[in-house]
Amino acid sequence: MSSSILHITNGDSTTNYLKKLHFSGDFITWREMLCEGKTSIDVGSETFWKNRFHFLKTSYNISKSKFIDFTLKEYRNLCSKKESKEIVLWFDHDLFCQINMIAVISWLKTYRSGYHISLVTSAKIKGSTKLKSLSELTENQIQQHYKNRIDLSEDDIEYADYIWQLYCSESPLRLETVYKFNPMSPFIYLVEALEAHLHRFPSIKNGLNNVENIILETANTQQFSSKNQLVQQLLKTQTVYGFGDLQYEHHIAQLQKLFTSFNPVKLSRKGKKVLKNQLNFYGELRNENSYLGGAKKYSFLYNNQSEKLLQITS
Repeated sequence: MSSSILHITNGDSTTNYLKKLHFSGDFITWREMLCEGKTSIDVGSETFWKNRFHFLKTSYNISKSKFIDFTLKEYRNLCSKKESKEIVLWFDHDLFCQINMIAVISWLKTYRSGYHISLVTSAKIKGSTKLKSLSELTENQIQQHYKNRIDLSEDDIEYADYIWQLYCSESPLRLETVYKFNPMSPFIYLVEALEAHLHRFPSIKNGLNNVENIILETANTQQFSSKNQLVQQLLKTQTVYGFGDLQYEHHIAQLQKLFTSFNPVKLSRKGKKVLKNQLNFYGELRNENSYLGGAKKYSFLYNNQSEKLLQITS
């Protein structure tokens, strides 16, 4: 007998938790990190997966066999599941999840048109000051979230697909003006996530983006005996991004010249100058193969005063 519900989750921890709680239905785990590296509009196409594998191989040393086993097999499993009456999306509030979410909705718009699609997402719990991820919720809380899941209208799906198209475009400038102006959107965390995304373009002040500046600031204002301690602190405090330890380690590796030591963690004199905006590190970081969505990361600068992006034309 075919299952009437298909759950598409943001990661293995959510999938395993829902299975442990005996949620009925089939499960697909969306194992991607589309908030980093080059993306294209056509989710699931040969070009799309070629771009993704190239990025994961060059930036994170992911082997082809791991990419196939971990990501592609699960995607092919998604393609084969056409019989479900309802598709439930489980995605958290952070940038990592929100970009994956709109990509999945874009795919559903193309390949599962007319299906009943609903969304379960993060929420503040009474007595807690921070948003809890889905896998942090108690059984009663997650059951309540599921009961109150948001049905996505055709307009909602069109909107998510449109934002995905803008995210994948060669220029983030249109995304900068559009994303704030849909107060009726059920995607209540998308605005903050896209703001965090736009702050990932290098600052005009010192050539580092917001993530990179936060890494230096954290390293400079606190004492860490190891790089791992620094990473753990970033994981604890920088919840808007939803990054894992691998992503922070990758960012830190790119900033290696700004540190004299990671055991203990110490900024170099150059690192402190960059942090104080006395030195611009853009020239040493610039990489023509570095992408955020469809845009080249170093073809745009973030102006902190105007809070606008500037395109580099030369």
